[in-house]
Amino acid sequence: MALRELSLEQFTEALASSAATPGGGSASALAGAMSASLMAMVARNTAANPSFTDHVAALEDIANGADRLRHELVGLVDEDAAAFERVLAAFRLPKETTNLKEARSREIQASYKAAVDPPLRVCRHTLGVLTLAGRAAGLGNPNAVSDVGVAALLAASALEGAALNVEINLGSIKDETFREESAKTVQTARNEGGKLRDEALAIVRARLG
Repeated sequence: MALRELSLEQFTEALASSAATPGGGSASALAGAMSASLMAMVARNTAANPSFTDHVAALEDIANGADRLRHELVGLVDEDAAAFERVLAAFRLPKETTNLKEARSREIQASYKAAVDPPLRVCRHTLGVLTLAGRAAGLGNPNAVSDVGVAALLAASALEGAALNVEINLGSIKDETFREESAKTVQTARNEGGKLRDEALAIVRARLG
C-alpha cells in the first residue's frame, strides 16, 4: 500500500518502525503538504467571509496554488521512499565478479543521484508554499493568521529537512559536478526560504499584535 493511502496512525507507526523507509524525506514532504493544506484552508475561509469580498480573486488564486503544491508534495511522500528503496536494492546486487561489481557500483551511483531528486523538489515546492504564506499573511482573515504562521513554519521546516536529505545523499555521490550543482541549488533554496519565512512571520506577528 502506498504511504499516502495509510491512515495517520498507520503512517506514524511506519515512521516509528525500524524500517529504513519512510524516513526524514517522506516526513519532510508530508510537512510541506500540511503547510500547503493550511494555506488553502485560510484562503478559502477568508474568501467565504463577506467582509473580504474585495480579495476573493486573490484568495482563490492562493487556494488553487496551494492545492497544486499539496498534490505534488503528497506524491513526494511516496517518491522519496521509493527512491531510497532503490538505493537499498542497489547495495543488495551481486558482486561476485568484476563485471557484477562494476554494474553494482554504477547502479549505486545512479540510485543515489535519483534519491536527490525528490527532496530537491520538496525544496522547490515548499518555496512555493512560503511565497503563498507571505500573500496570505496580509490578505487572510486576522482570526486565521496564526494558521498562516504555522504553515510558514511547517514549510520552512520541510524545506530544511529536504535539504538535509539532499546533502546526505550527495555525500555518497562521486560525480563532483552533480554534487556542486545540487549543493548550490539547496543553498539557494535555504536562503530564499529563510527570507520568505521571516517575511511571512513578521506580517503574522504584526497582525497578532
